[in-house]
Amino acid sequence: MDPVELVAALISAIAVWLMAVRHRLCWPAGLVSVIVYAGVFVNARLYSDALLQGVFAALLVYGWWHWMHSPGAGAAQLVVRSGSPREYAIPLVLAALGAAALGAGMARFTDAALPWLDAALTALSLVAQFWMSRRLRANWLMWIGVDVVYTGVYVVKDLPVTAVLYVAFIVLAVLGWRRWGAGAHAPALTAALTRERESVQ
Repeated sequence: MDPVELVAALISAIAVWLMAVRHRLCWPAGLVSVIVYAGVFVNARLYSDALLQGVFAALLVYGWWHWMHSPGAGAAQLVVRSGSPREYAIPLVLAALGAAALGAGMARFTDAALPWLDAALTALSLVAQFWMSRRLRANWLMWIGVDVVYTGVYVVKDLPVTAVLYVAFIVLAVLGWRRWGAGAHAPALTAALTRERESVQ
C-alpha cells in the first residue's frame, strides 16, 4: 500500500466531508488534497487525472474567493444557490468538447492507460467542481455519477485505497446532496441570497 496514496485519500475524505456539511474549511483542505493526489496520479500514468488536480486547485481558489466575496461570507456555512439554466448548460457543452479534444490528445501523444474514459471523467469532474465553486446543489448529482465510474477505474488500475475512497465519496456526495437541500438557506441571509440570484440571471 502506497503511504502517499493513503495520506491523499484521508485528506480528500476530510475535504469532501467539510464540503458536504458546508463548512468553510473545505477550501484549504481541498487544496492540500489535490496537490498530494497529483503526484499519485502521475505515478499511475493517469495523466488526465493529474492535470485535473491542477485545475481543481484553481477552481478551489476561485470557490474560496467567490464564497468570501458573496452574500453570507461571514457565516460558518456556505450558502447554497439554485443557479440559472445557463450556469448548467454552458459547462456541459464545454465539457463535451473538452473531453473529445483531451481524449484524442491523450490517445495519440501519451501512453495513458484509459485515454477516452479518463478524459470524459476529467471533463465531467471539472463541471462538478465548477458547480461546487458556484455553490450549486446539482454538483452532488454529477459527483455521484462520476465517482461510481471512477471507483471502477481505480479498481482496474490497482489503486485500492483510492477505490475505497471513491466509494466513500459516493456516500459523502449523497450526504452533500441532502445537506445542501435541507436547511441550506439561513433565514438571516435570505434577502442577500435573493439579490445575488437576481444579479447572475
